[in-house]
Amino acid sequence: MEKSNITNYLDLNKERFLNELIDLLKIPSISADSKHKNDMIKTAEAVKHRLIEAGADLVEISPTTGYPVVYGEKIIDASKPTILVYGHYDVQPADPINLWDSPPFEPIIKKTDIHPEGAIFARGACDDKGQMYMHIKAFEIMMKTNTLPCNVKFMIEGEEEVGSPNLGPWIIANKNRLTGDVILISDTSIIANDTPSIDTGLRGLSYMEVEVIGPNRDLHSGVYGGAVANPINILCKMIASCHDENNHITIPGFYDDVDELSDLERSEMAEAPFNLEDFKKDLIIEKEHGEKGYSTIERTGIRPTLDVNGIWGGYIGEGAKTVLPSKAFAKISMRLVPNQGSQKISELFQKYFESIAPASVKVKVKAHHGGEPVFVGTDSIGYQSASLAMQETYGKKPLPTRGGGSIPIVALFKKELGLDSILFGFGLDSDGLHSPNEHYGLFNYYKGIETIPLFYKYFTALSNKKN
Repeated sequence: MEKSNITNYLDLNKERFLNELIDLLKIPSISADSKHKNDMIKTAEAVKHRLIEAGADLVEISPTTGYPVVYGEKIIDASKPTILVYGHYDVQPADPINLWDSPPFEPIIKKTDIHPEGAIFARGACDDKGQMYMHIKAFEIMMKTNTLPCNVKFMIEGEEEVGSPNLGPWIIANKNRLTGDVILISDTSIIANDTPSIDTGLRGLSYMEVEVIGPNRDLHSGVYGGAVANPINILCKMIASCHDENNHITIPGFYDDVDELSDLERSEMAEAPFNLEDFKKDLIIEKEHGEKGYSTIERTGIRPTLDVNGIWGGYIGEGAKTVLPSKAFAKISMRLVPNQGSQKISELFQKYFESIAPASVKVKVKAHHGGEPVFVGTDSIGYQSASLAMQETYGKKPLPTRGGGSIPIVALFKKELGLDSILFGFGLDSDGLHSPNEHYGLFNYYKGIETIPLFYKYFTALSNKKN
């Protein structure tokens, strides 16, 4: 496979590749909101159509008890390696809409300081429609130029943003056709456009919802305030108690299974380019924050965290209403590192949160979805293939990094299919994933399409060499 074959076809079809992505981004495929059920099905149909166009032999919309998985494959020779491509077509809710500079489902191209060639602004532009669609276009290039060196299977789901509750059963039910050698995922980031990197690990996740219950109804704060527990006040105190003065999580047993990195591993992490002042400038903050004794890179990659993702209760409308609310709520997530188990952490959190509640209130704790942390070493054929592919397109060797986010299904891939996942992302942390004004650089989109076929080339070659 010559790089020139890839770049020539890409150059001739850049505008079409972009317009196709724009069409996909126009569909509000929000899996968390049932009002968008028809949009979810429409998006699945669009992905199916594009896979067929690209040259897949078999493509189907495979049902689950939730939203379907789009499955596709191209088997050229059973004796050759098989790459499984995973991605998702669902997106996060666009709220708060008022913080977007342009409508989230009306994609526009704008130049920025980080993306001087332009970036496409829309919900899902980077996470994960833009990155998932790179794989379909890379597959098209290989098919149209007759350079596909191995077999490929696609599994594009519609529920990643709600924890992939139905993908696990689907994988178990479809094990026989999900045989392969490696799983390729683009749902992560690189350090910078001039500094490629590959994630060797992801944090796990434990996601909880808590409810603090006070009196049997909302009360007049002038009549009852000071005599009856205010659930919001109590909830705030309880949340605050989950961290100590060093921002260390106070839940008993929380750190028992944490995999502590050696001084050598930490020093190697510190070699990755990172400018703290640029970090603060990008976020418009005066000072960084986090667990004492760790750097910003370590806090976001190798340390567990506990964060409130939403809190509500009482009156939040226009003007004033002097009410003492009967209930208060919060959603809390914990990011986990290798050796921590999501179920154990969820149980520890529930036990702790219930134990610190005063007798003046009742507390309910509910676990939502979770996922396990994962780690893939740099000595695998998959990692080496990704590294060689990036070296060819970026002109420099990518750095191994630890990702701070979670893709819960990756651990399940390992457990049920016995396959490592290569986290082959091309976005940037500054692209606003899950935030207003999410975007994806055109450089990154096209660079991903250019690089992915080379992964196929090197993975096939290294697999053959091994055998």
